[in-house]
Amino acid sequence: MDSNRTPRITDVDVVDVRFPTSRELDGSDAMNPDPDYSAAYVVLRTDADRGPDGPLEGHAFAFTIGRGNEVQTAAVAALREHVVGLSVDAVCADPGTVSRTLNGDSQLRWLGPEKGVMHMAVGAVVNAVWDLAARRAGKPVWKLLADAEPEWLADQVDYRYIEDTLSRADAVALLRTGKEGSAGREAHLRSHGYPAYTTSPGWLGHSDQKLVRLAKQAVADGFTQIKLKVGADLADDVRRLRTARAAVGPDVRIAVDANQRWNIGEAIDWTNALAESDPYWIEEPTSPDDILGHAAVRRAVAPVKVATGEHVHNRVVFKQLLQAEAIDVLQIDAARVGGVNENLAILLLAAAFGVPVCPHAGGVGLCELVRHLAMFDFVALSGTTDDRVIEYVDHLHEHFEDPAVVSDGRYTAPTMPGFSSRMRPETISTYRYPDGSFWAADLTGQGKDTRI
Repeated sequence: MDSNRTPRITDVDVVDVRFPTSRELDGSDAMNPDPDYSAAYVVLRTDADRGPDGPLEGHAFAFTIGRGNEVQTAAVAALREHVVGLSVDAVCADPGTVSRTLNGDSQLRWLGPEKGVMHMAVGAVVNAVWDLAARRAGKPVWKLLADAEPEWLADQVDYRYIEDTLSRADAVALLRTGKEGSAGREAHLRSHGYPAYTTSPGWLGHSDQKLVRLAKQAVADGFTQIKLKVGADLADDVRRLRTARAAVGPDVRIAVDANQRWNIGEAIDWTNALAESDPYWIEEPTSPDDILGHAAVRRAVAPVKVATGEHVHNRVVFKQLLQAEAIDVLQIDAARVGGVNENLAILLLAAAFGVPVCPHAGGVGLCELVRHLAMFDFVALSGTTDDRVIEYVDHLHEHFEDPAVVSDGRYTAPTMPGFSSRMRPETISTYRYPDGSFWAADLTGQGKDTRI
């Protein structure tokens, strides 16, 4: 390559990747009984040479649960014209330019605005830019963020609609304070990791025997918090929570998750009925859009905490949840909102209100991604892991080149450059839908047309 030529993004590939997790009821809950965890998988290709490793690339994805992943894939493809041709130097120096451009397309914005399938597509491309930038810098994303100057990080945030609560000056002040003592916290993170909790024991499809076995195993593995799915049948939930409490004892926290199942009155009555087993939080008790409903539930079920966030559309809704004192625990998701830039805004809002962040994870690759954001928050923003845990679900990690690792109930800090978002090539060739080797054979065996 001509050494004087500016390296550029040359293409945006997007692949529909699906895993048949519904066959074993992995991920089953009261609202989503049969998810096939899936990804609209994005690769930013460039002509920036990395020597023997080939051209520099950026990888990311939007997470879905099966049907409709083709819609998510099409949404990502619709952003291609805004990205191809961009300077690699420029986007790595300021990923916020890509975020602002993608969110600013007025015709595509009409499909949201800043919510739903289109916004998740923006998040996937923006996260791929951060993967590209971190690979180029030779750092994991959490380290790239933690090392950045407060003013540069503050400039990555879009303050439109949230400036009444968080200004750029506020962000800079929070980030400057967060820098104090960051070297010591980084050393602690590298040696001790970040606290995790596990949802693996608590899927609704599990028998009581499996629940007990997995709950006891979680405690033996060092977890101090587990989570159970609830919301299908009250008597069953009371019994399952009693069973789990007996299995883990009084000192292990048990969170419960309704996955948006209830109306407000139901959420209050159901949570109070479960209170005898001392649940730590009730997660997604009602619609993620119902800010005042969450506030009403919170007032009525205390001391059980209220947590939500994995389906919250954007920074504006998070701002209102915090303003309304509607939640005790804020749950960011790495792939729901508009990528790292918007999650940075949400982390700053949480820090400003003093509300702990306990990220949502699981799915396809969400554990791999969100650990970077939580670790940055600990090292260079909130400065604490008190009452903070990252969700962990033990499946599908083997499909990533830099899989999440949990030891003694704690996430280890990733050291490979990038966002830990790159899937193994053999995974894509096997689980690409509908023509990967697994799906082609499976759909043919079921007598189904393999065309989308």
